[in-house]
Amino acid sequence: MHSKWLIKKTTFMKKNLGRVAILSLIVMAFSLGASAQIYVNVRPEPPVIVRTTAPSPQHVWIGEEWETRNGAYVHTGGHWALPPHPGWRWIPGHWAHRRGWYWIPGHWRRR
Repeated sequence: MHSKWLIKKTTFMKKNLGRVAILSLIVMAFSLGASAQIYVNVRPEPPVIVRTTAPSPQHVWIGEEWETRNGAYVHTGGHWALPPHPGWRWIPGHWAHRRGWYWIPGHWRRR
């Protein structure tokens, strides 16, 4: 009996994970108001991005990136970009956890 309940609970949680993430974003956005940092309880899942062929050998792939817009995280990654200066490299963004999950943006850095 216990295993059936556990399977149902796990299935329910998997089906509703996206809803929980969106709801968490909305709740955090309203509770933080004009705060510069947005925290979420569940990190959003990035959409599947197909990496195309580089436009030139100088282009660098910018993978997963998130921006805050209107109090929510929006996926903006998955594109090719030229470094701002020759020899610079892309440092990917990443999720970090403090009071909740928050995004640390990627940036260009001199080698």
